[in-house]
Amino acid sequence: MNAGAGAQRYEETYAAWQRDPEGFWAEAARGIAWERAPERVFDPSLGVYGRWFPGGRLNTCFNAVDRHVAAGRGEQAAILYDSPMTGRIEALSYAALQRRVSKLAGALAALGVGRGDRVVIYMPMVPEAALAMLACARLGAIHSVVFGGFAAAELAARIADAKPKAILSASCGLEPGRVVAYKPLLDAAIALSPHKPEACLILQRPEHPCALTPGRDRDFLEAEAEGAPHPCVPVEATDPLYILYTSGTTGKPKGILRDNGGHAVALHNSMGMVYGVGAGDVFWAASDVGWVVGHSYIVYGPLLAGCTSVLYEGKPVGTPDAGAFWRVSAQHGVKVLFAAPTAIRAIKKEDPQGALLARHDLSRLEALYLAGERCDPDTAIWAHKLLNKPVVDHWWQTETGWAITGGFRGLGLFPMRPGSGGKAAPGYAVVALDEAGREVPRGQIGSLAVRLPLPPSCLPTLWQADDRFRESYLEAFPGHYNTGDAGMIDEEGYVWVMSRTDDIINVAGHRLSTGAMEEVLASHPDVAECAVVGVKDSLKGQVPLGLVVLKAGAAKGEAEIARELAAMVRERIGPVAAFREARVVSRLPKTRSGKILRATLRKIADGEDYVVPPTIDDPAILEEMEATLRAAMR
Repeated sequence: MNAGAGAQRYEETYAAWQRDPEGFWAEAARGIAWERAPERVFDPSLGVYGRWFPGGRLNTCFNAVDRHVAAGRGEQAAILYDSPMTGRIEALSYAALQRRVSKLAGALAALGVGRGDRVVIYMPMVPEAALAMLACARLGAIHSVVFGGFAAAELAARIADAKPKAILSASCGLEPGRVVAYKPLLDAAIALSPHKPEACLILQRPEHPCALTPGRDRDFLEAEAEGAPHPCVPVEATDPLYILYTSGTTGKPKGILRDNGGHAVALHNSMGMVYGVGAGDVFWAASDVGWVVGHSYIVYGPLLAGCTSVLYEGKPVGTPDAGAFWRVSAQHGVKVLFAAPTAIRAIKKEDPQGALLARHDLSRLEALYLAGERCDPDTAIWAHKLLNKPVVDHWWQTETGWAITGGFRGLGLFPMRPGSGGKAAPGYAVVALDEAGREVPRGQIGSLAVRLPLPPSCLPTLWQADDRFRESYLEAFPGHYNTGDAGMIDEEGYVWVMSRTDDIINVAGHRLSTGAMEEVLASHPDVAECAVVGVKDSLKGQVPLGLVVLKAGAAKGEAEIARELAAMVRERIGPVAAFREARVVSRLPKTRSGKILRATLRKIADGEDYVVPPTIDDPAILEEMEATLRAAMR
């Protein structure tokens, strides 16, 4: 389909949703197997802002696993486990997945886990992590996955809030060059938490087995082997499927809640509409089950659609080199790859000419999707030129569970604009608002918000915290969900997410986006990655400071590059930006999923106290950041 036809089909689909939102989602709901059909598509009188598919009964595990076996596709691979950390590559068919998940559900049921009970999952990127999620869904239990290797205090806070009946964990996780022992962290977290689980199942990994606590711990695989196969338990569409905690500004983590019915409908629909894949296609989200991307697009989305999902235990570079993503894509016949921009930037830094990519046959790869943070245009253009395939940036959040904006392969891709997150997905009415809640003219930066109601799969509330949900997301702009992101919508409806709202800095009364400045810095041929933060200034209030990591083998000196960067910002954004300084650093502080910790940088720049984020990949880097930012403020 050509770009013009794709644009037309998208516009027609979006207009159809606008005319009849309930009809649109009623049609999407036909892709899901219901034990009892919903009484209504949407009831605005329920919950905080309404609930989707009330009266419906279903089981998410049945839709993700059993129905594909019943349809005769039991021998198709459901999960392809690829671990350069262990040298293992294994395929798990839908039939094998059904057998293992039903037995693990039986093992959990024998421990007293049932519908509505919570189970914390604290595991590395192994198939058993996906099994654990699906086994909970099979029982109607609520799982809460905590990123493997999280610090004990952070894990304890989540145990205390979720109050799990059981915890599923592993003896260790594997990182390049090191083993992360999970069991001591788990034991310390349980000791810190006022709530104690009744049982723990521990996956013993041969790389680092651990001692089990008598009376509480059992071997995961032994318990699974002894479990009696358990059938799927139907639950209400509005019952919770999972809780996924994000760090809250108050220090207490926020439990993002996901329901069963809306989640299944929207995720299943998104696989075709957003990514253009269906039953039998190989889909790879290069993420971790501890993050929302792993929930939505390693486990539930691909399996709901009958795809084969790649579960990868490795890194974009270093396991063994910057060709890892291309090797996995070629070897497993990946049709669509979903990765974080940071991962692609890391590959670009190590292999800028694409020599490693050229070694692999990527003829079956049809598109690269990017999300997790804003992708600078240079990285998107670089990937497009090397791959000669569509590179699609799309914007979504933990809270939404699927894309707010993007490009839609299932509708025919419309022309993409590097730097933009695409157009609003059918289901989302995206607006840019000023501080008073009024829509700003097209092309002007405002706070990005979504008119209520949010579509299916978006959080209906926070776990046992309706008031906190209202305060966090709904009070700033009545009638809207506040995304916390700042950006603009252009004349043709493309959405440009520039930064978090907190990253809009005020320079002598002018509201400027740090994201726009980062885009300029990233376009310099010697810059591998960058971040811009506002630092206090006695005259202007704030001035921007650029932190840049240079590519290996940069020909020019640091001082010359810094001067060129300042001139580029003056030229493209204007003197109003007051951008005078860029400092070269060895690396930027990131989460283990690859996001730059801009909020932490901002606190350091403002001289505020900060807590070392539990998701940081290397806490030692913060000392370098403190020294750099303090020197800049002198």
